[in-house]
Amino acid sequence: MNSETYKKRYARDSSPGWDAIDKHLAARLDLAEPDFHFGTVHRFALGGPDPLDGISVYIRRNPDHLHFVSYGLSSLYYDDDAADGEFSGWGFELTFRLAFDVFELPQEASGVPHWPMGLMQNLARYVFSSKTWFEHGHYIDANGPIRAGSSTDKTAIVFCNDPELVSTDTPHGRLDFLQIIGITAGELGDLQTKSISPQALIDKKAVSHPLLITALVEK
Repeated sequence: MNSETYKKRYARDSSPGWDAIDKHLAARLDLAEPDFHFGTVHRFALGGPDPLDGISVYIRRNPDHLHFVSYGLSSLYYDDDAADGEFSGWGFELTFRLAFDVFELPQEASGVPHWPMGLMQNLARYVFSSKTWFEHGHYIDANGPIRAGSSTDKTAIVFCNDPELVSTDTPHGRLDFLQIIGITAGELGDLQTKSISPQALIDKKAVSHPLLITALVEK
C-alpha cells in the first residue's frame, strides 16, 4: 500500500497496526476478544517507562494456560511514512504461554499473574535500548528465575514463532509473533556449547507440549 492510498484509507487518529493485530488474533484464535487487556497509562512514545502500550491475555483450554500477546514492538498508530515498509516496527510482537501450575484460573484482572507482563516489558525495553531485535531460535540468559523471587528452574529464554499465530501483513508491513519459552540453565548451557541447536530444543519440547507452554513447576 503506497502512502497516498494509506492517507485516504486511515484517519490520522486511527490505529491501523493495532487493529490489524486484533483482527489477526480473532481469526487465528477463533476468539472475539481477549479475556483481559492491560494498557499503559503513560505511553512510551510520550516519555512513559513501558515500551509495550498494551498486553492482551487469553484464557486458553486444552491444555489450560494463559496466552499473553504484546502490542508495542510493531507500528501500532497512524504513520503514513511506514505505509510501504517491509516490516512493521521491529517486525514482531511477543507472546508467552503460562501453564496453570502455581495459580488459579483468574476470574478478574486482579487474578492475572503480572510477572509475565513485566518480563515482556523488560524484553521490549532491551530491544528499544540496544536496537537489537529477537528472532526464532534466539536465546538469552535471564540471570535468575524468569519469575523473580520464585524457586523455578526456568532461568533462561529461547524464542520461537508462536505455534498458532503465523506471520501476518499489516498496513505497516509484515508482523511475526515471537513466543517466549522458559528454559533451564542446563538447557541454556547445551545451546551455548552447541550440544543441541535451538530448533532441536524447540522440537524436543514440542513433542510433549505442542503449544510450547512454559510451566514454572514441571509435573
